[in-house]
Amino acid sequence: MRSRHSTQHRETNAPRVGKGFQRSMIIYGVNPTAEALRAGTVAKIWVRNGANRRVEQIVILARRAGITVCRLETPELNRLVSGEAHQGIVAELVESKPGTLSGLLENVSESPLIVVLDGIEDPRNFGAVARTAEAAGVDGMVYQKRRSALVGATAAKVSAGALAHIQLAAVVNVSRALEELKRAGVWTVGLDNDAKLSYYDLDLTGPIAFVIGAEGKGLRRLVRDRCDWCASIPMCGKVSSLNVSVAAGVALFEAVRQRDKKRSD
Repeated sequence: MRSRHSTQHRETNAPRVGKGFQRSMIIYGVNPTAEALRAGTVAKIWVRNGANRRVEQIVILARRAGITVCRLETPELNRLVSGEAHQGIVAELVESKPGTLSGLLENVSESPLIVVLDGIEDPRNFGAVARTAEAAGVDGMVYQKRRSALVGATAAKVSAGALAHIQLAAVVNVSRALEELKRAGVWTVGLDNDAKLSYYDLDLTGPIAFVIGAEGKGLRRLVRDRCDWCASIPMCGKVSSLNVSVAAGVALFEAVRQRDKKRSD
């Protein structure tokens, strides 16, 4: 979505936050703001007086895009993000709604690679998975509207800006979303510690959606039963499970490896 551009650059000394302001529309930190600016989703920026060179470089880019920049003292900036580590820069995003699964499927590659999140309620895990998924070049990430982390400032910060570039689709029911993926010709692979099949044994070169559950709980039974396959990541050490973003990375980059090999062959 395009940002709201003003005809002239305006730099003020205090934030002007209207009644419609939503905390979920705020992000902070150098990388998340820079990536959101590149994606054209920034509406307004606040920076700390005496900010460092990296922040000032973002300010220059924001000015060129006609985006309002407000300069604040550190205590004022801290209050905007309730004391979170903002690195001297905070941004308000253009208000937008998450996409739909059908909309995502209209804009995917011939052999899409998709991530489906089942019950990831920690925004840090949500952001970490998004960062890994974007690095692997996924076509999109699907999550449930309820029983899911808020796609807000914390998730954006942890994603290091990846959420500004990845297609998101919010669904009412993950199980029904898997059926929709199947009808679209996408094979669904649930990552499950107890599965006897190893993810090494799967052909991941075709249209694939990895289904990833919350840490500790894993996939819900109905979601697991809807998957075409359930596969585990072989564990060689004494620890029995991986962080959800690490598990996502292991599986996604195995798919990337297989696809690269198939193209080279």
